[in-house]
Amino acid sequence: MLARAARIIHFLVPHPAMKTAIAVRHVAFEDLGTLEPVLRRFGYQVRYLEAGVDDVSARDGLHAALYADLMIVLGGPVGAFDDAFYPYLADETNLIRYRLQLGLPIIGICLGAQLMARALNAKVAAMPKKEIGFAPLRLHEDDPCSPLAALAGVPVLHWHGDQFTLPRGARRLASTEACPNQAFIHGANALALQFHLEADHRQIEKWLIGHAGELAQAGISPVRLRRQAQDYGPMLEKAAHAVMTDWLSRIAV
Repeated sequence: MLARAARIIHFLVPHPAMKTAIAVRHVAFEDLGTLEPVLRRFGYQVRYLEAGVDDVSARDGLHAALYADLMIVLGGPVGAFDDAFYPYLADETNLIRYRLQLGLPIIGICLGAQLMARALNAKVAAMPKKEIGFAPLRLHEDDPCSPLAALAGVPVLHWHGDQFTLPRGARRLASTEACPNQAFIHGANALALQFHLEADHRQIEKWLIGHAGELAQAGISPVRLRRQAQDYGPMLEKAAHAVMTDWLSRIAV
């Protein structure tokens, strides 16, 4: 019922001249990173909703997220099905589901991609071993028109311990040896990325500090990650700009 009402309101409410991009953020340092300048160049006004703080089930939060021209759901350290510990995940998943049902543009990154998979009735479960560090993807689309074509041979930042199965109706775009589903598209306007396309190498220290406990538990040296960020970060930033530019140019609104 809410989805039907949202569809009606979406077409009745006029859009402002400035397009709006809503980013759902789960931890302060995992923001839009290198993607934000591209969004602004395309005329998007960026607004953050803080998961667990801003109530997306309330009128203002729901309206802002549901009727934004673009929604980007960012990463975070919680599990996609951890509702018992973090109840806001249920409302967030419902919001993602509504946008998917309405065909509204949405991008999910890491946890955001897992929540998109959950909203599409796919499974999300722990991996045998965490995948953390910079490494290239195996792209499943040889077509140069693939939205991830610019990432060919480019090491991206992986930082996750869970993985999702491919949702019904989705098309796999990339994989790694450790994680068979690294990216998918669903319909014309939904892009899910398990890896961190947006990571800004100039801000990597915030990640290393914020996830210090996880790194220690996984036996991963922050020294190695810092060096990788310096070596591969500029290349990833250039490729990320190309991917985002291509995606924003092709989404149907």
